[in-house]
Amino acid sequence: MPVQIIGMIQPHEVSETIARKGPAVDPAYVRAFAQAHEYAGFDRVLVPASSTSPDTLLTVAYAAAATQKVKFLLAHRPGFVAPTLAARQLATLDHYTNGRLAVHYISGGSDVDQQRDGDFLSHDERYARTDEYLSILRRVWTETKPFDHEGTYYKLKGAASEVKPLQQPIVPIFFGGASEPALQVAGKHADVYALWGESLAQSEDLVRRVRAQAAAHGREVEFSISFRPIIAETEELAWEKAARILDATKKQQVQISHSRGAGPQQSEGARRLLSDAAKGDIVDERLWTAIARETGGRSNSTSLLGTPEQVAQALLKYYDLGITTFLLRGFDPLVDAIDYGRELIPLIREKVAQRDALNALNASQSERKAA
Repeated sequence: MPVQIIGMIQPHEVSETIARKGPAVDPAYVRAFAQAHEYAGFDRVLVPASSTSPDTLLTVAYAAAATQKVKFLLAHRPGFVAPTLAARQLATLDHYTNGRLAVHYISGGSDVDQQRDGDFLSHDERYARTDEYLSILRRVWTETKPFDHEGTYYKLKGAASEVKPLQQPIVPIFFGGASEPALQVAGKHADVYALWGESLAQSEDLVRRVRAQAAAHGREVEFSISFRPIIAETEELAWEKAARILDATKKQQVQISHSRGAGPQQSEGARRLLSDAAKGDIVDERLWTAIARETGGRSNSTSLLGTPEQVAQALLKYYDLGITTFLLRGFDPLVDAIDYGRELIPLIREKVAQRDALNALNASQSERKAA
């Protein structure tokens, strides 16, 4: 099937290698960043969330007004607004963006970050709340009559909404998390399960486990994986670029206090990234893990390193595992997005099309032999 390419935009310029300067919200940067992704050929862009970041819903609304075709993936944390309100907000935004919205639900991998917003539930309780939250969202979006609900975390009477998503029946649900409670929620609710950039073996393991969880509910799930590609004209130049990125990251890490959450994440996803990093700086020939190790497995911090041809070929191996969406963002976010559009994305699409044609031919030949 056709591959989907996702980028990531933020309300100001910042990364592991670039310290934030200026205000927390830079409208001109957001506009340019979103338009660059549209021009570069990305299908969708993620707007990430944290307990201190600008509001994601408003950022998506602004970026959507500055673009025409690129779709959006809004990061949303269940538990901080009522699910009935969130259902109306998201359905409304789906209309204003002309059906360009999907939502990535984040239950939370850090107690410290959750508690900044007054959330003192345990890790497993957060996922149980997300399960109930998503169940309510679906009902608000799909049911035509008011309904009552009484669960562990929410009690509703006469819940209803005049506005339903433009995309029917629901706004697409992206979901991540590698713990057992997370996988159970993913199997029940996710349209797309999102992995961080793990090794082929670990990724294959997660794909298998999520598929099993989904099958228990009579469902199928698509898969996305996130990388920070480091590309250059030659592999040697890519390694030189990686060395500069690592050096800049180390310098920036020294300046970030632990009070801002610079330590290792508590999540299972972080543990899995660090497990790959423990195998060495390079895993599976092209997976570069040094930044994940340096930052304590924070977020999607692993890279595929090499020429555009080499990186596209490496991504094809993940496609062969059944992962059909790639989230690609760089350490120099705006510049890298433009470079990916020029050098990498066309190659990825070409290789996937070739693989699909080959698979179709092999399937046709097998059917003729069986007949």
